[in-house]
Amino acid sequence: MSVLIVIPARYASNRYPGKPLVELKGASGLSRTLIERSWRAAMQVNGADRVVVATDDTRIRSHAEAFGAEVVMTSDACRNGTERCAEAQAVLGWAHDIVVNLQGDAPLTPAWFVEDLIKGLAADPSAEVATPVLRADGRALNGFLEDRRNGRVGGTTAVFGHDRKALYFSKEVIPFTARPYADSEPTPIFHHVGVYAYRPKSLADYPGWDMGALEALEGLEQLRFLERGRPVLCVEVAARGRQFWELNNPADVARIEQMMAEMGME
Repeated sequence: MSVLIVIPARYASNRYPGKPLVELKGASGLSRTLIERSWRAAMQVNGADRVVVATDDTRIRSHAEAFGAEVVMTSDACRNGTERCAEAQAVLGWAHDIVVNLQGDAPLTPAWFVEDLIKGLAADPSAEVATPVLRADGRALNGFLEDRRNGRVGGTTAVFGHDRKALYFSKEVIPFTARPYADSEPTPIFHHVGVYAYRPKSLADYPGWDMGALEALEGLEQLRFLERGRPVLCVEVAARGRQFWELNNPADVARIEQMMAEMGME
């Protein structure tokens, strides 16, 4: 199957303006921007036929082209990354069987997360969209809870049924669990990894739907599919010893840099 990876990147983020161009230091102190690190992660994915950065900002375009990325310019009217991916798909001519949205704030995304996601969508013809979920250990869960205590909107959690179809996604920690967990202990919480794989028709339909109440409240683009009754497949992925976190807030820079240092990532 032909696979396109789109990395949507917006400069005018409400929570963190200029986020794609934020510098992150690797284990040896080498600095690269968030968008470059996300592009490098995408380039490691086996089976991807094309990787593009989709943006509406000339600063991001110039920077991305300077480190070797292909860039597709999109409208500043895109309300989220899925709409930007849909526009990029239209610009590129609808030539792929699967479109992957590798959001530009997830530089720690391992290649196998995306590879397993693509396989999961390809294997389930009833699914229109697929997204990875990672069972949180105690360290990740405590990170979620710390963000909530400090009034920060951090990672997203997911709940799904026996058929692995999503029931809900939230920026709150769901399902509720009262007991504490050790850092390395598995928990019943699933961390939603901000990557999506779409079938082209579903992606094309998405921008024409009005934003629903749940999407507006949570600020989570994938809820638009659920509110329209479109099935979203949750594909469980394995950490394999890797730590994972997205850059949602300025406080996450130090957290991600610490993780890269611990994992020896440049």
